[in-house]
Amino acid sequence: MSAAASHNHNRLRSWLHRGFCAAVLIFLVAPVLVVIPLSFNAEPYFTFTEGMLRLDPDAWSLRWYRNVLGEGRWLPALGKSLLIGSGAALIATTLGTLAALGLSSPAMPGRGAVMALLISPMVTPIIITAAGMSFFYSDLGLGQTYTALILAHAVLGAPFVVISVSASLSGYNHDLNRAAANLGADWWTTLRRVQLPLIAPGVFTGALFAFAASFDEVVVVLFIGGPDQRTIPREMWSGIREQISPEILAVATFLIAFAVLLLAAVNWLRQRDYAGVS
Repeated sequence: MSAAASHNHNRLRSWLHRGFCAAVLIFLVAPVLVVIPLSFNAEPYFTFTEGMLRLDPDAWSLRWYRNVLGEGRWLPALGKSLLIGSGAALIATTLGTLAALGLSSPAMPGRGAVMALLISPMVTPIIITAAGMSFFYSDLGLGQTYTALILAHAVLGAPFVVISVSASLSGYNHDLNRAAANLGADWWTTLRRVQLPLIAPGVFTGALFAFAASFDEVVVVLFIGGPDQRTIPREMWSGIREQISPEILAVATFLIAFAVLLLAAVNWLRQRDYAGVS
């Protein structure tokens, strides 16, 4: 094969690979992105009207966004989601980081079994987890309380922290701990002055994922939450079942923007983590 033919063959293979990747991306993202233009529908429908297809300005409106941002059910639901998500992320980050630090120690026995146990909430069907938590917290007298929801969401978010911090610790030099001990530092000083600054990107990444896992959770809220714990996902679920309104599409658009910002933050933290390891 000549050099020109080989070059053309490589170019064709490159374009086919890019085209296949683009097709897969469109297949995965298009059902999500179609929500965005539908949220600007001037009519209370979940479909594109003829006016929207003709790009008629009168067929497009911000009325659903004004309803969401105005006085109503969505802003209180947002406050409850932020409260539960922040509390759950704080607990999950603390416990998950400590667990990852323990698992990183070569002296710890049964690390594989403990790791499998810690990440089991990620692979267990959520409805089973929610049902078990509902019985457990009811027996403790915590049913239908914010405390139960925060603790339950912390259980769901902790595996993300364990995995993220463990990934950061995979490139950590444990000789730094011994050097700090030789210089007279106790375990708390070593953790605060040596380990945490180096694995901070992994900790923050896990915290973001734990917050997102709580913010997006609806099944646990349906099982454990009471009438007062109406979070954003629960309001969307109720809206779809009881009164379909394009307000749900406007809220979904905000959540898509939130997910994009979250992924951008995670990517930035991962780049810092890699730079710190290198």
